Amino acid sequence: MASITLEQANRIIEAILKRGAEMDCRPMSAVVVEPGCVVKAFQKEDGASMVRFEMALGKAYAALALSRSSKLVRIRQEEKPVFMKFLIAQSDDLLFCEGGGMQIRDKDGEVIGAVGVTGDTEDKDEQLCVHGIHSAGLKTDDDVQHMGRKYRTRMTSGADGK
Repeated sequence: MASITLEQANRIIEAILKRGAEMDCRPMSAVVVEPGCVVKAFQKEDGASMVRFEMALGKAYAALALSRSSKLVRIRQEEKPVFMKFLIAQSDDLLFCEGGGMQIRDKDGEVIGAVGVTGDTEDKDEQLCVHGIHSAGLKTDDDVQHMGRKYRTRMTSGADGK
């Protein structure tokens, strides 16, 4: 199984922090993990509040655990609270159902890691994930939807008709 490199992880985080400053976001934190949610790199900007590592890691974990963005995991929690309560418990409360976590895919669409971003709104955190992934020349789930059923993300319960 391929895994994200340290150079790619650092490039993603650098791009996220730079773009976050350009967007006038609150102080940001970002983590990049390998498959299995092993931390490859993490940075927390000066002034970021506490527990940011845990939030960013939980978002990345959620993306990997359910093979979708953590924003879609949050929606899944709203739709299926009993199911998600079980998964959160099975993860020892690591899984965090809030937008800002995305899988990272290589040029062939294979998952090589995930990124978790926290510090501003859910939408801005998600936007920064996409920017960071693309800045490293890598792909998001949305970028590989056309590659076949192995790569399609179920958006919400039945919303994609599948």
